[in-house]
Amino acid sequence: MNQQRRLKQQIENQVKRIKKADRERPNLLSQTAYIGTLGLVMVLPIIGGAYLGHWLDSILPGYSMCWTLSLLFAGIVVGMFNVYFLIQNK
Repeated sequence: MNQQRRLKQQIENQVKRIKKADRERPNLLSQTAYIGTLGLVMVLPIIGGAYLGHWLDSILPGYSMCWTLSLLFAGIVVGMFNVYFLIQNK
């Protein structure tokens, strides 16, 4: 009788775990939002760095792209770190 009770309890626990896994499974909308977030955290620092660099270069006399290229590269690095940390925290 005790074995039957234990077996019944084990089966009930497995059913609960399966139902919980079904509820927590990511759906298409949440996966799409996650991919979009990854894109934004990668692209925004790149655009921000390029824009800030272009603005700084426009302040300097003459034709220069030093700030634009430097901050564009910095934006790429920051964007890659953002994506890495976002993936690690998921």
